[in-house]
Amino acid sequence: MTSHHPAPSNPLQRPARATACTLAVVLALASSLLGCASNPPQASAAVTQDDAKLSSPWWSAFNDPLLSQLINQALQANTSIRSAQAALQQARALRDVKAAGLLPSVTATGSAQRAGSDASSAGNSFKAGLDASWELDVFGGKQSALNASEADAQAAQASLADVQVSVAAEVALAYIQLRGLQTQLGIAQANLTSQQDTLQLTDWRAQAGLVTSLEVEQARTATEQTRAQVPTLTANIAKARHSLAVLTGQRPLELDALLQASQPVPQAPSALIQSIPAQTLRQRADVRAAEHRISAALARVNAAEAERYPSFNLGGSLSLSALTLAGLSNGASLAGSLLGSISVPLFDAGAGKNQVLAQEAALEQSRAAYQSTVLAALKDVEDALVALDADRSRLTHLQSAFEAANNAALLAQNRYSAGVIDFQTVLQTQRSLLSSQDSVASTQADISADHVRLVKALGGGWQPGTQP
Repeated sequence: MTSHHPAPSNPLQRPARATACTLAVVLALASSLLGCASNPPQASAAVTQDDAKLSSPWWSAFNDPLLSQLINQALQANTSIRSAQAALQQARALRDVKAAGLLPSVTATGSAQRAGSDASSAGNSFKAGLDASWELDVFGGKQSALNASEADAQAAQASLADVQVSVAAEVALAYIQLRGLQTQLGIAQANLTSQQDTLQLTDWRAQAGLVTSLEVEQARTATEQTRAQVPTLTANIAKARHSLAVLTGQRPLELDALLQASQPVPQAPSALIQSIPAQTLRQRADVRAAEHRISAALARVNAAEAERYPSFNLGGSLSLSALTLAGLSNGASLAGSLLGSISVPLFDAGAGKNQVLAQEAALEQSRAAYQSTVLAALKDVEDALVALDADRSRLTHLQSAFEAANNAALLAQNRYSAGVIDFQTVLQTQRSLLSSQDSVASTQADISADHVRLVKALGGGWQPGTQP
């Protein structure tokens, strides 16, 4: 089990007054936007959990088992996630290296020697011993370095969660795009069948002398234009399947059989957003990662400051000497030593001071990056809300337009068959029907995609997990 280490101090308690006020305003806007309590949550870097979990899979609300299957597979096999997992493992290993530096180090030694001269015969000498050393962390430099590594590990964990959230959203968006394209292909094929019937009817009327060849060519033009949409849609469907395969860690063609059958676009319930806790905006993985980077930068400032003070070392050795190897365990001579030392930096041409200044500048960069991340999070939420509201309103009008276009197409077809109207009216109504159907289908897919983007903007449902 991963050991716990003291959490770094709150990185937002030390910024300048203007910086603290700016962050307070940003967090207040976030809590107001999401319906939180009037007081914004305090930004703290004292998060000690090592693992993150998904409190409730938001994609299950779409009631599409295949979508859930693809997302779960991507979370296991996606190459970007595997890379982020390796980065987290590296950060944790480096943290443990720093933790080991706080403890004494012990080294075992052994030697065997045979020596002689012209005046004496050769003799053997055997030695075995232990050497120990310990650098006392009087001014907290090593502990600060450990705190920085701990914060780096937490930032790597948050970055892994951020990648997982992004991959889940990308899979959902690619899946929605695929189903939307399949729906559009079905609409084009249905309209193509209707236009082919109209072309045949027009051809019969031309043979009977009721219409001219102009109407026949117009009908053929409309039919071929619709037919030309089919290859484009088919190619885009294949590309969407390829994207889903790569996102799930597979070769491009491996999902063709699974995704070949057309399915409707998954629709999210209106209560999906309300089911996500309001505080998840601040729990966004990228926000947490930026927060932990402030903690790491602050700890490195403290470590650099401690390097300017004296260092204290304790060392010792214990050795056994004998003329035979067996003698090391019986009758060997014992020798021991204990050493204490102090090292005081007297002159370094300002290197230590400038190292502190460099780490303070890095800390300021981390603070600015945190502010930028929070503001970007707010923008993502606002953009997603605006897009969702606009697409819902657009869909209402498009559905009304589709109903009218469908009625007009039926009336025009009947009147044209009866010879009451000319073919130009039929052509216009068919084009309007195809356009309105296509717009309704694409807007329905856009609304589902808007839900996905909004969930992602709110943090994707990810929260810090609880360490056993």
